[in-house]
Amino acid sequence: MRSDWVPLSASALVIGAMSLVFGSLLNPATAGQDATATLHVVDDAGGQWLGMAVMYFLASVALTLGLPAVLTLFNRRGHRLGLTGAAVFLVGTIGLAGYSMLMVFFRAMVEAKAITGGSLDEATHDLGLTVFLYTWIACFYGGVLILGIALFVAGRTPRWVPSLLLLFVVALPVSGHLGRVGMAVQVMGLAVACTGIAIAAVSDEDQKRALAARTSLA
Repeated sequence: MRSDWVPLSASALVIGAMSLVFGSLLNPATAGQDATATLHVVDDAGGQWLGMAVMYFLASVALTLGLPAVLTLFNRRGHRLGLTGAAVFLVGTIGLAGYSMLMVFFRAMVEAKAITGGSLDEATHDLGLTVFLYTWIACFYGGVLILGIALFVAGRTPRWVPSLLLLFVVALPVSGHLGRVGMAVQVMGLAVACTGIAIAAVSDEDQKRALAARTSLA
């Protein structure tokens, strides 16, 4: 990509990660709720639910635009692994947009009283829906995992950056038991890692520009 677009892409990466944080903080539901409780939550906090969907959609767009900045860190070592991780993560970010639209549609169904707890429970066990949702989750977390390993291989960022990415993935099995604040802290770790990636990408680009300027003067 053109070097003058790297800072914009890096900024988008940070914005996307922070949008995920805000979205998780806006989540009015708690993990483990049954269908009836979820319906009551969406009915009582429809605006908050809609705000979460908007944040997730913004995160999807911004994280997608931020991937080129991530790829600039793999022009030496870890290129194939980084490219693979970015491709897998891209599926996850695109799926996040679809999930946000599903949330908006679900809220509209609840507002119209067109869905009940029993029918919602049956819908959540639909095979097609289950496959798509788990594929999206696997790509999102799998992409983060591969990118974290690739950043270790590339060695272009401080080691705490890929460590936070791997910690984000490792926390997946217990994320449902962390509570709303715990889940927000988990996503905040991802946001901090994305900030570190953005800083590394911009700093690397600045060094290239400085080197090119000295070469032209020489």
